[in-house]
Amino acid sequence: MTTPIPKQKYNLDKLQKRLRRDVGKAIADFGMIEEGDRIMVCLSGGKDSYTMLEILLNLQHSAPVNFELIAVNLDQKQPGFPAHILPAYLEQLGVEYKIVTEDTYAIVKEKIPEGKTTCSLCSRLRRGILYRTATELGCTKIALGHHRDDILQTLFLNMFYGGKLKGMPPKLMSDDGKHIVIRPLAYCREKDIERFAIERKYPIIPCNLCGSQPNLQRQVIGEMLNDWDKKYPGRIETMFTAMQNVVPSHLNDASLFDFKGIQHGSEVVNGGDIAFDREEIPMQPMGWQPQDDENVAAIERLDVFEIK
Repeated sequence: MTTPIPKQKYNLDKLQKRLRRDVGKAIADFGMIEEGDRIMVCLSGGKDSYTMLEILLNLQHSAPVNFELIAVNLDQKQPGFPAHILPAYLEQLGVEYKIVTEDTYAIVKEKIPEGKTTCSLCSRLRRGILYRTATELGCTKIALGHHRDDILQTLFLNMFYGGKLKGMPPKLMSDDGKHIVIRPLAYCREKDIERFAIERKYPIIPCNLCGSQPNLQRQVIGEMLNDWDKKYPGRIETMFTAMQNVVPSHLNDASLFDFKGIQHGSEVVNGGDIAFDREEIPMQPMGWQPQDDENVAAIERLDVFEIK
């Protein structure tokens, strides 16, 4: 690896500080990591999981609690998968790791007709294997590399195709009720992760099974959000902020708010019904920062990992 020139090193330090801050804040906000945790870091060979592992390793040295990390990769026996890359990379880092080999590729190709998307079955098979592996390794948490953009994409996928206002939680119990799944990159922008991965020259391994499928619903949503981000800077940040400011009294789900209980004399909730008023929309989108972060000095002071 070539030695970065000063300007490159400055930009890399900026990115690392920003990602470290965002990961530390997510960990603190959602109580992702506790004393004595053994965390299984799911490493796919993509930019997101590489970044997650590096930032967690970085935080491990300064965190107020002690926790272990073990990197786990699932080799699904996809044709052409370079099985030597991750072991070599992890051994160079000196990280504890395990490569799990399961031929899910053959199962998916057998069960899914040609031309149909394979993501659903592949995801279920992969999830079950990772849960089993976490149990075998005595892990208390499973860390996945989904970032802020993935969370927003999931929100829109559920709205457009599933009829639900539902996203991807930063922390939740697994569907088998035995594991706690965490997403430390929940506050991280994909564009930051992308730039960081390029600067770090990670040995990226593409997923040939699902990445080559055209017209995936998630891909369509991703392109829509990227287009919005280019045309309306700050819109993505505002939408993500909205996911953290949910107002059940002003939605339509009677299971979340007691609409039937509203009677004459009831208290005014969250400003009441102001539908007839012209709402004031701020000119500056909430949560937006310039791409180059001119306020880097303020960011550098926020080196957080405050577990409560």
